[in-house]
Amino acid sequence: MQAAAPDWRSQVMRGLRDAALTTLIAFGLLLPLLGFQTVTDIRNQLILQTRFPLLFALTAAIGLLRLAYSLLLESRLERRAARPVAAAVPTRFDWRASAGKWFIPFGIGFVIAYPLVVLALYGRTGAVKWIDNFGIQILIYVMLGWGLNIVVGLAGLLDLGYVAFYAVGAYSYALLAKAFGLSFWILLPLAGCLASFWGLLLGFPVLRLRGDYLAIVTLAFGEIIRMILINWVALTNGYAGIGGIPRPTFFGIPFNADDNGFAATFGLEFFPIYRTIFLYYLILGLALLTAFVTVRLRRLPVGRAWEALREDEIACRALGINTTNTKLTAFAIGAMFAGFAGSFFAARQAFISPESFTFLESATILGIVVLGGMGSQIGVAIAAILMIGGTEILRQLDFLKDIFGRDFDPTQYRMLLFGLGMVLMMRWRPRGLITRRAPSVFLKERKSIAADLVKETLVKEGQV
Repeated sequence: MQAAAPDWRSQVMRGLRDAALTTLIAFGLLLPLLGFQTVTDIRNQLILQTRFPLLFALTAAIGLLRLAYSLLLESRLERRAARPVAAAVPTRFDWRASAGKWFIPFGIGFVIAYPLVVLALYGRTGAVKWIDNFGIQILIYVMLGWGLNIVVGLAGLLDLGYVAFYAVGAYSYALLAKAFGLSFWILLPLAGCLASFWGLLLGFPVLRLRGDYLAIVTLAFGEIIRMILINWVALTNGYAGIGGIPRPTFFGIPFNADDNGFAATFGLEFFPIYRTIFLYYLILGLALLTAFVTVRLRRLPVGRAWEALREDEIACRALGINTTNTKLTAFAIGAMFAGFAGSFFAARQAFISPESFTFLESATILGIVVLGGMGSQIGVAIAAILMIGGTEILRQLDFLKDIFGRDFDPTQYRMLLFGLGMVLMMRWRPRGLITRRAPSVFLKERKSIAADLVKETLVKEGQV
């Protein structure tokens, strides 16, 4: 008992020292970001304002969290790491395997019944926000994450310009629908084909590039597409964007208040939520189609070629795999799904502009893939829910204005929270939320592959 007191005292002192150091570092990093703010006064001049109460509150919270971690968790984690690993003993009931078995059917059933649940809770007026801002918005990014997962997670090609294919699909649908009056169902596959064609155009120049060089070229490609959308005013209308884009119909029946509209045709009272529910199930079907095609492709020779390319390109060539075709198919198929999502985005918004297709969108989609676990379909879906749904939840935190002032907008700090989440993931889950993968082919029985046995995309030659 006498020896335990000095150990506890030294642990407290070390925790206080680490908390003080963390607080000083956080203060120095957050001072230019949160401590000062430039606003425009009534004379249209920029003035500098300070937000020291918010700065002090956040740095104090960071210091307290660091102190709590040092006193409560750090010693426990150290003892657990020093504990010898016991041999795995089979049990009669494995709750993890059982939960994993029922998770996917339960998740699919929940997303199918989600509009009905929201309608029962909030009514037809209040459910529009929850179905549109949460359901549809999250499913768009789930579909984009699954499309990019083919390129990054399966093929191991770091793509920072994925939003370019998203923009190609959106502008293809908008321009062709307004110029020729074609329906959404005709232009949806056409937009995907055009985006896939641009994926092939990107794939040819970067066949010999890997790692950081590939990332730089794809980033440049995304910016080139955005600059074309801005400067080709005769075609894209520049910064003004394209408005009045035709919306999809239900087998030719529009969702309006006319006598030939959806509500009048089926003898219902007109409500805007009918279109919202239709769009929700439409993007849900597209997302499920993306997941189904991706899972089926993984079991085909092209899918196994993607995974071989991701693990070791030199060994992939030694096995006789055509790496040129493998890379091109990954870029083309991933771009096709982005084109599908872009055409849906344009039909849903009825207005698009270059501001919707910035590099920040590519970074968000790539962040979803990395946080979810590269190569994991379920992990990408969970990461999209956390990132996009979390941003929407920040818009509902109006009570924070009573604490930090009426001018406080929680959504302005979403990227700060995103960066904090990335740091925490690198500390505790560096391989993503889902670190285990099911093999494409298996012998006699299906076995999961531990993350330690798989080389990730960013771990390349010379970077280990």
